[in-house]
Amino acid sequence: MWFFTDEQKELQNVCRSFAEKEIAPYAEKHDHDETFNIEAFKKMGELGLLGITADPKYGGAGLGAIEATIVMEEFGKACAGLTLSYLAHSMLCVNNISTNASEEQKAKYLPKLISGEQIGCMAMSEPGYGSDAVGMQCKAVKDGKNYVITGNKMWITNAQYADVIYLYARTGKEKKALTTFILEKDTKGFSVSKEIHKMGMRGSPTGELTFENCIVPESQRVGEEGSSIHHMMKNLDIERITISGISLGIAEACVQQCIKYSGERKQFEQTLANFQLIQKMIAEMSAETTMMRHFLYSTCKEYDLGIQDNVQAAKVKLQLPKMVTKIALDAIQLHGGYGYSREFPLEKYMRDNKLMEIGAGTNEVMIMIIAKNLLKEAMRG
Repeated sequence: MWFFTDEQKELQNVCRSFAEKEIAPYAEKHDHDETFNIEAFKKMGELGLLGITADPKYGGAGLGAIEATIVMEEFGKACAGLTLSYLAHSMLCVNNISTNASEEQKAKYLPKLISGEQIGCMAMSEPGYGSDAVGMQCKAVKDGKNYVITGNKMWITNAQYADVIYLYARTGKEKKALTTFILEKDTKGFSVSKEIHKMGMRGSPTGELTFENCIVPESQRVGEEGSSIHHMMKNLDIERITISGISLGIAEACVQQCIKYSGERKQFEQTLANFQLIQKMIAEMSAETTMMRHFLYSTCKEYDLGIQDNVQAAKVKLQLPKMVTKIALDAIQLHGGYGYSREFPLEKYMRDNKLMEIGAGTNEVMIMIIAKNLLKEAMRG
């Protein structure tokens, strides 16, 4: 992007080099085996990337949405699954703790999460409450100086590997009576009860968490009881912006693969690159990718300047994944039978990106947020 600083360009180069050496060569195997590239993940800590937005006081980089999205984009080109796990750790767990927790909690949890010694996750969605996250039923009942937590969480990225869980639970009958807690994996009554096998993002572990009379000290509550709605909604904005960087990376990977293939593959005694229809497909993919890049990074810039608009975040989250699914399908079509086979990575790009239209808020939820705001503004006028 034209406004990237020298430091941001250097970060881009470092992440691109790391992705090419430590992530891309192993992406296909981890997708096939449904395994987690924990070795590469740990090395991200050595590069200082696992706490990219966190307070430098605790080992973080203290950077913003632009830098976080640069990492998502470069890693997303190489392996979207591993990048999703990176996002769950760095943005959903570490960023939340850095933004909302007490100084004592930050000092206790952030250093090991940022170094890569520990892995984090966030627990919000439940078996019966996905889009309606505020309706969650996992309960935390006060008992002296402790809370007793009971319930289940579903679709939790990094569940099987997480040492630290950033948990939302209900502490009252009112719909917005939600409270946040930080749990450790060895807490009595906590378990990973189910491993979830997915269509895409297979290199990112996903599971169900179960809490059976799980006793958590009051000292591990984040903020005041019932104050978590504000924390939740604020973090959703930066999550939706930065996760869109993964889709942007997938789009770039599709374009690069199509350019390479069209220059090598021959039909009717000439390469595909000589056919105008193929040229049209590649040109449109590239133009759409450039448009998405400007939209996404402009939104990142506004976010970092303090113009934090949840509607803008919803627009980015709606449009990028939707457009990239189209690009991935077009790339498969351009490759013909090879695109449909596992011999080429196009089918993986499509499978991985489809999750982007569901996770962090479905397309339909993004539409609802955007439409409600537009109609509200129209009624005021």
